[in-house]
Amino acid sequence: MADGATIEVGEGVGLPEIVREPTNVQLFAFSAVTWNPHRIHYDLTYARGVEGYPDVLVQSHLHACFLTQALRECLGADAAIVALGWRNRAIAVPGDRLTVGGTITAVVESAAELRLELELEERNQRGEICVNGQATVRLPRKGH
Repeated sequence: MADGATIEVGEGVGLPEIVREPTNVQLFAFSAVTWNPHRIHYDLTYARGVEGYPDVLVQSHLHACFLTQALRECLGADAAIVALGWRNRAIAVPGDRLTVGGTITAVVESAAELRLELELEERNQRGEICVNGQATVRLPRKGH
């Protein structure tokens, strides 16, 4: 196990899943703090009536935050996320139960660190993939 990691690190190892349940207040606050004025994230009347969505939508970048939270919770505070990419595949709305998990696909070792490649995904309570992604993470070795 690398310093700070909460799991045994190795190729093929799955990350423990984390669950997030976004709320209307969280979406409103996230839009405010990121200066995202798009009304589909906080105005239900607009999201339904103009855009045709069932509810306000979880922001693309909030999905990415859920992916990074999963990495941090599983790999520890010393984990340095050096690359993250994701694609939104389906919408998510307040009250959805979003489960984030992933798998380590490669481990590159050096004297100072482990470099992990990971595949990530976020599924809703119906099992639909809302987001899939990839990440590269560096974990320091003890004494470095």
